[in-house]
Amino acid sequence: MRILGVASASAALALGVAGNALACNIRDFSADATCDGNGKGIITVTDTDASAKEATVTVYLESNGADARMVGEKTVTGSRDGATVTFSEDWAPETKYRVHISVPKLVDADVSPILTTPAEACAPESESPSPSESPKPSETPSTSETPSDSATPSDSESSDAPATPGDNQPSAAAGESNLAETGANSSTPVIAGIAGALVVVGGGAVFFGMRRRGASKAN
Repeated sequence: MRILGVASASAALALGVAGNALACNIRDFSADATCDGNGKGIITVTDTDASAKEATVTVYLESNGADARMVGEKTVTGSRDGATVTFSEDWAPETKYRVHISVPKLVDADVSPILTTPAEACAPESESPSPSESPKPSETPSTSETPSDSATPSDSESSDAPATPGDNQPSAAAGESNLAETGANSSTPVIAGIAGALVVVGGGAVFFGMRRRGASKAN
């Protein structure tokens, strides 16, 4: 009986130790401040509770030992491999955050030590240069304008065609009209000359006759 009692006590102690080892506690939680792929700050809380208890995680920004504001609150279910929950926070370098864990009847404490952000802030990743646009193919040279139709010869040019023989010789009708205009083929000038001479002679005769008559009366 004595041996049986010792064995039972040993088994109970072993079960108690195992139970305590599996029970959720504040040591199962850790916090870290990192950057995401876009250069933004995040706070990640990891839960390695093997008993898979659901825990409430609340993150506070600390200022002069007091809560300045609440960053956010989320729940996480523990896992032996580690379950994580993240909070978006554009943290400044060397800033302190308090991470509080609450598991009903098991945990109600802050992660220790208090979270302090790195000395350098997150820097946005440099944008990869966009591939240069391929040069646009040069526009095909415009087809040369077709030469305008050669100007048709003017009427004056067309009239320069060689004249047929005899075109420059005056026609008989043309000669007659020219002679009629100049009077070369009529006797009008001769008659006019004779008439003029007769008028002069007649006038002279009358003049001398009148002088002689006047002289005879005087005598």
